[in-house]
Amino acid sequence: MSIAQRFVAGEGESHPEDSAALAAFRCDSVNLPWVIFRAAFRASQVEELPQRARSVFAALARTVDASRPYASIYAGRALLTDRALQSKRTLYRALADLEHAGLIRRPGQLRIVTEGYEGRFGRAYLHLTETAAALLGLVEAPVATPETSERPAVDAQTPADQSFDEPSATVAHGAYIRDLSPMAFQKRQPGHVPADLQRLLPLGFSKFLVFGLMRQAREAGKRLSDVVEATWEHLKKADRPICYLRALLRSPVDFGHQIRSRDADRAAKADAAAERAAAAELVREHAGSTFVDAAGTHRLVLDTDGASATVYHVDEGVPRVEAGDWQMRFARALRCGRIRVATDADLASFAQARRQHAMPTKAPVDVPRVMTSAISNQLALLRATLRGSRAGALRSV
Repeated sequence: MSIAQRFVAGEGESHPEDSAALAAFRCDSVNLPWVIFRAAFRASQVEELPQRARSVFAALARTVDASRPYASIYAGRALLTDRALQSKRTLYRALADLEHAGLIRRPGQLRIVTEGYEGRFGRAYLHLTETAAALLGLVEAPVATPETSERPAVDAQTPADQSFDEPSATVAHGAYIRDLSPMAFQKRQPGHVPADLQRLLPLGFSKFLVFGLMRQAREAGKRLSDVVEATWEHLKKADRPICYLRALLRSPVDFGHQIRSRDADRAAKADAAAERAAAAELVREHAGSTFVDAAGTHRLVLDTDGASATVYHVDEGVPRVEAGDWQMRFARALRCGRIRVATDADLASFAQARRQHAMPTKAPVDVPRVMTSAISNQLALLRATLRGSRAGALRSV
């Protein structure tokens, strides 16, 4: 009896249609150096990264120059998406994961200073960090922590102005060399309108228009917030507020000075009101008290309710009632020390001074006038002068 296993159905037969299907498969025929091959394998085995980040990290490992691991990586979006088998959105998320892990650096774009291209932005390039280079085996250095993994975008031996002169010979893909950050080509979305400009929205202003007017005001040397604040009462009543505001921005008026003057007036009024309230409180605290000045010539008596004040002077027998804003004057005099709370000695001294000024004085004694020779001579000269002037007047008639 045969104990051999029977053939499985279809085993050992040839299938020409399967051979044709196998002939349709294709693969990348690039032969990588051992260092790059090892780096790509290590990048795909980093367990701390998600799968999308591993695929992009392996694609970057295939693209980086092994002799200059910290130099710029000349790879575009199309090349990386093809090698990582990902979409562009997944590529951006994977790059964000790698940057958050401290394995790559994405410096911002710089403006081109070449004549004829002023104002344009150059390309953005990726750079491996010290941690990534050591993890991929491109440098013989211990793995650094993420805090110390930041390195400059160019080797220490390569000057900054020569960092982009010699791109890697293995990635000369022409049109694939493009920006790797979507911020370079995405349309900027509007932010939040400042709180003091939110009131423009009900008048028909859109967010984009408000931001445009802010730029126009900055170019004119103004602040849109100052213009709106200074003219808000007229602006909200205007039939065409947009045209009216544009005309205000073109005018040479300094709206900032108007706002500062208005704020200064409001602050002065607030300070005056606060000082008046403090003076009234001080009067209420000293109601019914008596004060004297430093010279001892005046005595001030406050009523028990603090509504009025009576002033006595040593030279005057009748007291006077303070009028006007006397509370402010009283508070300032008390704070400056011109008056003080009267003691018994002060009151006695003031009463003594008033009695001395009230005592009657003797009338001066009349002294008879005596005609002297000098007076006689002066009278004679006056008579002669009068006679001469009278005779001249008669002759003229």
